[in-house]
Amino acid sequence: MSAFPKRIRVRIEWLIIRTLAVVIPLLPRRLCHLLADGCGFAASYLHWPGRQVAASNLEAALGKEIPVSCRKQLVRESYQHFSRAMADLFWSPRLNGENLRVIFDLEQVERLKAERGTEHGLIFACLHYGGFEWIALALGLSGFKCTVVTQAFKNPFLNRTFNRLREVSGHQIIRREGALVRLYKALRKNRSVTLAVDLTISAKRPSVPIDCFGMQTCVTFAHAWLHKRTGAPIIPTHCEPLPDGRYRLVLHPELRLAPEATHQQIAQACWDCFEPVIRRNPAPWLWMYKHWRYRPAETPRAYPGYANDSPHFRKLLARMEEEKAVAGGGAH
Repeated sequence: MSAFPKRIRVRIEWLIIRTLAVVIPLLPRRLCHLLADGCGFAASYLHWPGRQVAASNLEAALGKEIPVSCRKQLVRESYQHFSRAMADLFWSPRLNGENLRVIFDLEQVERLKAERGTEHGLIFACLHYGGFEWIALALGLSGFKCTVVTQAFKNPFLNRTFNRLREVSGHQIIRREGALVRLYKALRKNRSVTLAVDLTISAKRPSVPIDCFGMQTCVTFAHAWLHKRTGAPIIPTHCEPLPDGRYRLVLHPELRLAPEATHQQIAQACWDCFEPVIRRNPAPWLWMYKHWRYRPAETPRAYPGYANDSPHFRKLLARMEEEKAVAGGGAH
């Protein structure tokens, strides 16, 4: 009996998503953004769990920099930026080489093409910020053949629709499971790869700890592993929202890394490009996500309320300290 409501629910979800995928591309993009802003505004008040996470994140990360009176506004704006990103994803069948240059400031992409061309694979390490869903689409329509890592939905009926939306520019979508080998093969075939590097992953899985707003979290080291195996440059990338619904695709300078740099050091260097961006303009980041799921056993720093102690995370931190000790010993 319990399975019956679930079967109905997943099909209702699929019907809603399919309807949005058909209707939204028929609407002017400006109207889509207005509707998205309204949905984001409502969600920031009605989605209680996400609102609590966002408020807790802002207090822990930027509590000394942002007055309490401004945090509610930032939570609301974060929801609205996310809603706009989703609306743009559904609108993406309308995106093409011509209107791309109206919607996007692609000056840095054109500079990269002039300097490197598009024949060699690059690692675009991406941030969930602003119009993040359109990073791979903009790169693909600009001539970079990309392989993109995405996470499967719990509702399997949704995957085909979202894949179709994300493949508008002709790039290849792969799932997180077993992605590392496929990304490696893509780079060997001179395809570029894009992957998000700012989301927390389970400390039980292969991961590295980084310092993020003065707190420890654990993230993927896939971009670091790929760089060390293939030599492909890592280019931290984010999509900056501009006035009137436009975006700027920001390509940070290629990471300059010592040959002996560890996976953790590479992941940290990548994040260090992004943190100043978020500090300058916090609202477009995904604050309603649990970025700090784990709390070190002994720390004077106040972590978000949802953070927990984890023996697996303690092992990660201990391993990092051992690597530092070894590197320090080698320096002498």
